[in-house]
Amino acid sequence: MGRRRESNFDDPPRFHRKGNVWYHVSGTLPRVWTKLSNDRAEALRLWAQREGVREDESTRLFSVVARRYVREVFPTKSVQTRRDNDKELTNLLRVFGHMPIDAIAPMHIRQYMDIRGQTAKVRANREKALFSHIFNKAREWGFTTAQNPCQGVKGFKETGRSRYVTDEEFERVKINAHYTVVDAMDIALLTGQRPADVLKIRRADIRDGALWIVQNKTGARLGIEVTGELAAVIDRIKQRPCKAISAYLIQDENGQPLSQFALRSRFDKARTLAKVDFQFRDIRAKAATDTGDLAHSQKLLAHKNREMTEHYVKARAGERVRPLR
Repeated sequence: MGRRRESNFDDPPRFHRKGNVWYHVSGTLPRVWTKLSNDRAEALRLWAQREGVREDESTRLFSVVARRYVREVFPTKSVQTRRDNDKELTNLLRVFGHMPIDAIAPMHIRQYMDIRGQTAKVRANREKALFSHIFNKAREWGFTTAQNPCQGVKGFKETGRSRYVTDEEFERVKINAHYTVVDAMDIALLTGQRPADVLKIRRADIRDGALWIVQNKTGARLGIEVTGELAAVIDRIKQRPCKAISAYLIQDENGQPLSQFALRSRFDKARTLAKVDFQFRDIRAKAATDTGDLAHSQKLLAHKNREMTEHYVKARAGERVRPLR
């Protein structure tokens, strides 16, 4: 008999983590450790393939539906969304995992929201949204014909960010920042892209006079002309000597791609030294606001409609109006 787990009690058998990577471990001697993924959701899907798992769906437990959701729906989502959903699902399983899907009522969702909302209102909203999607899938798969218990259960009000980054604040952070942060900030401002999309830019993505990007969150594709300041920033980055050349545009001092963790850590340090409180993601809103042209901002940010861009800009800059006289 194998040893009792000392952590990760919700993990299935023969599914183990070493460092940041999950492995499938054979049930026979000698043990064979097969690397799955450093993304837990993807690792669970690969584990299920290796195990040939098909759970007893007749139990109709929420945990059974959730695991099928992980196997079939998670792979269709972006890496970051899967990581977020994996954390959210862990919390949901602790409460609802043992319950038959038909036994979960609106009162249970309300109780969950009230308790979870005491410490994390936004996370409670996200977990409710994930539960709702899983339940809708349960209806599609024939686990239940009951009405979605999330229907009619109000989430917590969320206040969108309204922080506008001034030019002076932006420059103060750059003065105190590591050059990799300066590179990321300049690219983020000039392209209007999210932090993860900035870090994943490869040098091969710059071709035919444009920087070609596929956004992680929406899958939107756009080519941003490499002219003016953007061209100058890209040239500056490419001309910087480094120990090794990786495929990525923004590299650390060892020539390796700059990680999200390193960017966050170095940016926070520079922000503290500069004595400002904006977040890196606020740079995207600054880019949208500073164009002075909603049509340009909409295309740069790859928003689907103008209303989304208008809301994005007005929340930061406010709406400019004429006086009475």
